[in-house]
Amino acid sequence: MQFKDMDLWVKSFYKDLSFARLDKWNYEDGCMLLAAIALYKATNEHLYKEFVIQYMEHYVTKEGDILHYEFDHYNLDNIAPARALLFAYEQTGEERYKAAADLLYRQLKSQPRTSEGNFWHKLIYPNQVWLDGLFMAQPFYMAYETRYAKKEAYNDILSQFACVRKHMFNEKKKLYYHGYDESRQMFWADKESGCSKNFWLRAIGWYEMALVDTMDEMSNAMYEYYRSLEVLFKESMRGILCYQDPKSFLFYQVVDAKEEKDNYLETSGSAMIAAAILKACRLKVVLSEKYAPIGQKIVESIVENKVCKGQDGWVLKDTCKVAGLGPNENRRDGSIFYYLSEPKQDNDKKGLAALFLAYAEYKMASGKEEEKEGK
Repeated sequence: MQFKDMDLWVKSFYKDLSFARLDKWNYEDGCMLLAAIALYKATNEHLYKEFVIQYMEHYVTKEGDILHYEFDHYNLDNIAPARALLFAYEQTGEERYKAAADLLYRQLKSQPRTSEGNFWHKLIYPNQVWLDGLFMAQPFYMAYETRYAKKEAYNDILSQFACVRKHMFNEKKKLYYHGYDESRQMFWADKESGCSKNFWLRAIGWYEMALVDTMDEMSNAMYEYYRSLEVLFKESMRGILCYQDPKSFLFYQVVDAKEEKDNYLETSGSAMIAAAILKACRLKVVLSEKYAPIGQKIVESIVENKVCKGQDGWVLKDTCKVAGLGPNENRRDGSIFYYLSEPKQDNDKKGLAALFLAYAEYKMASGKEEEKEGK
């Protein structure tokens, strides 16, 4: 795809709700909603704002209940659309959206936890912390605390990131493992560390975005808290960049195993890393002069090399459809073979949302450069 074609392609996904799933409150649509919000901030085009509001009108009743949502599943994935609820409330003033956000906040406050205080990823995954869950929950948790809860849980949020760093970061590889089982009972967990076996790209992408999005939702007055997440982000970013493919600027599905026969340059995780880097540049977490070109090259490479013309329009290729850990023995065991055996999905929402988020940041960065040059 030519980069100049991106705007029309992106808008085609947000023209109506046909690309959304309307029978289940879900994290994939939540990611598409977050991308729409970012695109609205980057362009001020009402198409993106209206998409978010129309989506929420479909799901949220007048009383503030959320259709097709199960509170007692205690699933962190269900928190992913929550920031879009706050956006809808702030844009419309409709109390039902605040009530729905309150409901998801109450889920977090009663979410089962490890002994050290980290949220379980889901009720069906007891004692388990996944990097995915940090993205799903922590930025909303921070946003709600900052705006509506007097910042009383800042320590809780920061300690959860600190525990992930303590248990899930490999000091030698400078990478984070996908999951951690505090009980060390799951078949995929190392009996000493409790961690899964390998470094899955998208999990690290979720983590990088979780850090920068949580920083973005934090009060500017809380410098020491901000600084602690900034340190984690810089460390993680330096680690993942050691594994960047020098030709394509992208990253492999199993990050540190490029020599594996079926390993491939995966689009969703690569786009997430680009989005995180570019947003970190915008927030001045890292030096824009040094790191913005890295993020921009990743976006450009995905658009030019991984978006192809299909029968029904443009198609984003090479996105891992899904990857997880357990719960059933001999399935989703965290091995290299497992991650490479999961199918790829064309125009997968997780890949599209990540690319659109990165593109929104790319546009914001480009706009600032034009302002500097007086264009």
